[in-house]
Amino acid sequence: MENPSILGIVSYKVFPALMGGQKCISSFYQHLAKDVNITLAISKDNEAVKLEGVLIERFLYNHWLGFLNIRYVYRLIKLVKTKKINTIIIEHSYFGWLGFMLRFFTKATVIIRLHNIEAYRFKDMQRNWWRIYLYYEKWVCNNANHLWFTSPADQEWVEKNWQIPKKKCSSILYGIDLKKIPTKTDRKTCRTTILKQHKLLNTTKLFLFNGTLDYIPNTDAIRIIISEIIPRLAKSSLNYRIIICGNRITEKWQQVLSAHPQIIFEGFVTDIIPYFKGVDCFINPITLGSGLKTKLIESLANNLSIISAISGAKGINTLYTCEKLTLIKNYDWDAFTQAMIDFNNDTDTPTIFYTDFNWNSIIAKANLSLQQLPKLA
Repeated sequence: MENPSILGIVSYKVFPALMGGQKCISSFYQHLAKDVNITLAISKDNEAVKLEGVLIERFLYNHWLGFLNIRYVYRLIKLVKTKKINTIIIEHSYFGWLGFMLRFFTKATVIIRLHNIEAYRFKDMQRNWWRIYLYYEKWVCNNANHLWFTSPADQEWVEKNWQIPKKKCSSILYGIDLKKIPTKTDRKTCRTTILKQHKLLNTTKLFLFNGTLDYIPNTDAIRIIISEIIPRLAKSSLNYRIIICGNRITEKWQQVLSAHPQIIFEGFVTDIIPYFKGVDCFINPITLGSGLKTKLIESLANNLSIISAISGAKGINTLYTCEKLTLIKNYDWDAFTQAMIDFNNDTDTPTIFYTDFNWNSIIAKANLSLQQLPKLA
């Protein structure tokens, strides 16, 4: 078969890859480049980086000014022809129209890689025009040659509600590099470091929440922690701390967090893994948004148990979680808090998780999908 040569188009800042969504893109292409030829056209607000085996062209306008990329159509066409591109992958639906223009002139097939249903994310952000984007997003999905989903739940929703054939859809998950459970010794070392750093008793129960903190679902989760969870925990005798990590927090929210001694706000940390290994439990009081929450995948990879609202854990099959994930009905903060008080989970992440979410398995599935794409005349 013809060896795939891919042009990936990314409409927003992903380099340097600091948060889960950014890592989902950068790690995917870094691993895929081991098997196929990759060229990335990215928005100019990205920092200059190097990925082994990947040619990065940094010149596009980001998605908010996406219509201006009409001026770069010829440059992209030339890139497709020069690099003998046969497949174009559009990250998110924003630049679907651009992919279709390139398909018209070059006959390359177009894959839309959906990280969530963007229209409903805009609805959560209270954008008045979210319904307009919903029609556009549906049009993009219907006209793509194939769709890749990072969330099986989103794939199921699109197939059902937009009547898109199953053969046109594939789940290409967010991957991890770990192939086995971190050792108990490693986890104990990380926990001891956190306790010493903050002068906490060994009996302190440590909870973690992380994310991009100007993203509405995550901001809402912080609001819930402060206004719903902490007041309820105050009625118990639990000795605890909630560690919050993440970037892009507003000064106002930072002041609010600093007013609560039960919260340890670490801000952005260059290496989040010691926190995943060192705390007792990840809490996910998210009720907004769609898509697979990469923070939950990273938690499970590091053998960290999770307490989550049902909406916040969409897309994760119980096959991969077993007893590691405690699901709480949306907005039932009494039950959520009680689960934190009662938490005592020493089970391990199922072995099948490390098999199916390993990048090698995911890239193998992506390669199979690429080989099965119909070639345009």
